[in-house]
Amino acid sequence: MHTALSIIAAIFLMIGRTQGQDASEASIQPTRFSGTVEFDRTVYDFGDIQLSDGAVTCSFSMKNISAKPVVIYNVVSSCGCTGVKWSREPILPGKSGKITATYSNDEGPYPFDKTLTVYISDIRKPVILRLRGASHSKKLSLKEMFGTSFGDLAFKDADIKCGNLEQGQQKSGEVPIANLGKSPAKISFKDISEGLALNVIPNPIPAQGTAKMTYTITADRKRWGRNYYYATPLVNGMSFKAAVTETGEESPDSERGAMNATDVNGKVGAGKTKIGIWAFTKENFDGWSKEQLESGAEPMFSSSTCTFGKIRKGKKLDAIFELSNSGKSTFTTYKVDSDCSGTYDYSFPSMKPGEKGRCKVRLDTSGLPKGETLVILTLTTNSPLRPVINLYITGWII
Repeated sequence: MHTALSIIAAIFLMIGRTQGQDASEASIQPTRFSGTVEFDRTVYDFGDIQLSDGAVTCSFSMKNISAKPVVIYNVVSSCGCTGVKWSREPILPGKSGKITATYSNDEGPYPFDKTLTVYISDIRKPVILRLRGASHSKKLSLKEMFGTSFGDLAFKDADIKCGNLEQGQQKSGEVPIANLGKSPAKISFKDISEGLALNVIPNPIPAQGTAKMTYTITADRKRWGRNYYYATPLVNGMSFKAAVTETGEESPDSERGAMNATDVNGKVGAGKTKIGIWAFTKENFDGWSKEQLESGAEPMFSSSTCTFGKIRKGKKLDAIFELSNSGKSTFTTYKVDSDCSGTYDYSFPSMKPGEKGRCKVRLDTSGLPKGETLVILTLTTNSPLRPVINLYITGWII
């Protein structure tokens, strides 16, 4: 009987993913690190708060999923405005500890994004936790706070940052959304990218009310580097083109962690029907032994910068980078991402131990402004020492 019910539930779940997701989907999923600990969340979003609210506090729960005790050695805040406390005693297998952070909320009326760097026993890399939200000097209307609307459904931005993701992991986050209408709005989604799950709570969203949209992205070895995951929101079963208006935010883009102008995604925004959530996926070396790490590939570029001097706008050129592999395994570049749409025809061949070679990128300057130019290439690789490598193309366009 239990098995039959499970099969029926799975069938309904598959139907839901085809026709559009709703609140039956799971909420924020825990994130595991090195098979040692599991955090209930890695991002806490306070949403919109007032300066008059004073200090605000949140907590993160960390469960020990290993077979021996673990210890939180230290937690370092990125800003003196954020105080932090954590469980000091060893956390036994199956038990949980807590990290509590308090943001002073006295830096001014603007969005904030603070990090906590958590050092844990038996985990090579620290865990990064984030606190974010938007503080205001006065109460704003929903329309002022949520500047991108699909009919009555409104987001602060249709371009959503998930952050870094490692293979074998899931990463969840949440963003506030609002119903600008005068009646409840039932929210669902269609055309959902593989690897993305969405959920809205509460759903329907009350008239002139707010809700949380949670997302979970599951890493896939077919996707490396920077990737977008898309979905089309439906309001009471209908899709709408996005309308974008100025919001009442008082902060510069840098405080929101906004992307560079060269990173703007033309598939979302005014006149588009989709939201986009991006994540950067890299290799996961947590399960590798010391011997495996020491036997990995070691790429060595003779220079990380290719300078082309002066060139007339509209010309095409090849940026060449000299590379050798001084490691003990074949070096592979999984993906090359660029912050410039004018780069293409990437040639980054695999290299056996001891081999040398040349890597090439074609750059079309037609769409670049005149003056000094800097193009950043981001390589996602199989090297334990250099899983992510930045290369630069510089020069003058006249």
